[in-house]
Amino acid sequence: MAVYTKINKRDISSINNQFEIGKIINFNGITKGIENTNYLLKTKKNKFILTIFEKRVSNKEIPFFMRLMEILHSSNINCPKPLKNKNGSYLIKLRNKTACVVSFLNGKDKIKLNSKNCFAVGKMIAKIHQATKNIKISRKNSMGIKELGPLLKSIKFKSKKFSNLEKFLTNNLNDIKKNWPLGLPKGIIHGDLFIDNIFFKKNKLSGVIDFYFAANDIFMYEIAICINALCFDQKNSKFKLNKKKISELIKGYESVKKISYKEKKSLNILCRGAAIRYLLTRLFDYSNTPKTALIKIKDPNEYYQKLITHNNLNSYKDYLI
Repeated sequence: MAVYTKINKRDISSINNQFEIGKIINFNGITKGIENTNYLLKTKKNKFILTIFEKRVSNKEIPFFMRLMEILHSSNINCPKPLKNKNGSYLIKLRNKTACVVSFLNGKDKIKLNSKNCFAVGKMIAKIHQATKNIKISRKNSMGIKELGPLLKSIKFKSKKFSNLEKFLTNNLNDIKKNWPLGLPKGIIHGDLFIDNIFFKKNKLSGVIDFYFAANDIFMYEIAICINALCFDQKNSKFKLNKKKISELIKGYESVKKISYKEKKSLNILCRGAAIRYLLTRLFDYSNTPKTALIKIKDPNEYYQKLITHNNLNSYKDYLI
């Protein structure tokens, strides 16, 4: 979530005319996240989220996200439900861009997860994977391992701070691609389960948001993304792997859906792939985000440290207590 596209009262009036949600009396931009423009809309009785899709999201893929959220919502997965306008469409045009309105999810993100929270997240991930494994819609992962080469080439390594990174990243990416696992169970994954996309209410997991990186990929890759995003502890500017959190994340997952030996064997290379994926996107955003955007740029150094950590590990047991 972020704010790249500014809207005004005329735009709000347009939304009011297209949706039967009650008159919008207040709207505020949401600065968390980095991909799309998001606003919190308030009526007298309810809250909604307006998402305006920006450049990284292809218009032809947006119906996939709408359908996925609709399916998950109807499968008792707590996630936003896309709303249809008066013409029966999920999508509208706003400021010459595609936009949607979704239901507001109660709860809020936490600053830091404990091991019990990680168990709940693992359980929820498994439920999502069970709900999506037989869904007949599909989307290629635009941030999959095969797409990272062009992303790396597009990064401007101008800052002295990152002058030695390009060769390091090229060597790592080549090694990760060479050893990427084949034949593992696949389906639709969320693909971006960061702490600000997971909501809690009274310390209980209340749902998950932001499915705009969802795609068909390896189920275990989702766990690798979560290990990177949720299972490191930060002290000052240092990030340390928390094996207790990983153990609970996996226990939670396996309380619903078992993980095979082959999947477990692939964990290290998948974690390296997830780490370099986020390191590259953060480096790209660091060097390409317009200064006028209302957005908090995330520090690439975090994922540099995480990649180094994974490079110094090997087996599945290295991740557990």
